[in-house]
Amino acid sequence: MRYVKLGSTGLDVSAICLGCMGYGAPDRGGHPWSLDEEAARPLIRQALDAGINFFDTANVYSAGTSEEIVGRALNDMARRDEVVIATKVFNRMRPGPNGAGLSRKAIFTEVDASLRRLGTDHIDLYQIHRFDHRTPLEETLQALHDLVKTGKVRYIGASSMYAWQFAKALYLADLHGFTRFVTMQNHYNLLYREEEREMLPLCVDQGIGVIPWSPLARGRLTRPWGEKSARSETDEFGRQLYSDEDRPIVDRLTEIAEERGVSRAQVALAWVVRHPAVSAPIVGATRPEHLADAVASVDLQLSDDEVKRLEEPYRPHGIAGHV
Repeated sequence: MRYVKLGSTGLDVSAICLGCMGYGAPDRGGHPWSLDEEAARPLIRQALDAGINFFDTANVYSAGTSEEIVGRALNDMARRDEVVIATKVFNRMRPGPNGAGLSRKAIFTEVDASLRRLGTDHIDLYQIHRFDHRTPLEETLQALHDLVKTGKVRYIGASSMYAWQFAKALYLADLHGFTRFVTMQNHYNLLYREEEREMLPLCVDQGIGVIPWSPLARGRLTRPWGEKSARSETDEFGRQLYSDEDRPIVDRLTEIAEERGVSRAQVALAWVVRHPAVSAPIVGATRPEHLADAVASVDLQLSDDEVKRLEEPYRPHGIAGHV
């Protein structure tokens, strides 16, 4: 495994981050395709054995059971100071006022709940899952800054939003002396490259580490276009992200993978990590071969001609993944 600095921080993370949305109790708010704890633990063990030290989850994944599964597994299998645990806050966790969002009250409540579920006294990377249009940005930034100062959180990050919103957050942090966001977890893959217009150049300029979600387009880049999976059959959000106009890209990806004698996933991930903004793509794995492909992609180098062929069929898309 190769290790990289997370953005401009001194933190070393594996060049692949294991995404843990697919681990959770199906009977406690999990997805139909989620793996329960018994099935998830061998994959977490496989990731650790492969040198992956970076794990990403969220409070909302499977109603908190993803955090519970990941926390117990890492406590059993690894030393706490050797792993980097990332989780997120924003989405609704309970009904009623203050059960969601990025107010000071909501953040302070949810960080303690995440710490309990993860079984740890600190979170390495605490991320806002989306931009909160209903809470003053200064309030959110002050709350996150205070969490860093208390030691409950080591670094803070953000997820999908407009570049102007992220630029405003960085500006306000500098203006008030708050802790700065060090990462951006955004939607970026061969089928969705709109982030190349503004967000990725902003991150390069500001030294922000990019950790893309869905670098394999929710599996669309790993199989023939018309082939279904258990997830694709039930993933309503995923259906909003891609359309049949993306098929030529998958066809081109398949050609190059066959020429190289490697999987589609390896080529798609190798393309993502070529961008100078990207620190580590977040790869979900519900089968051992998913992890094997992700690890193998770290050493795969694409030629300029292959990159040109992969990118040529792309057509502009509307914004997808946030509002």
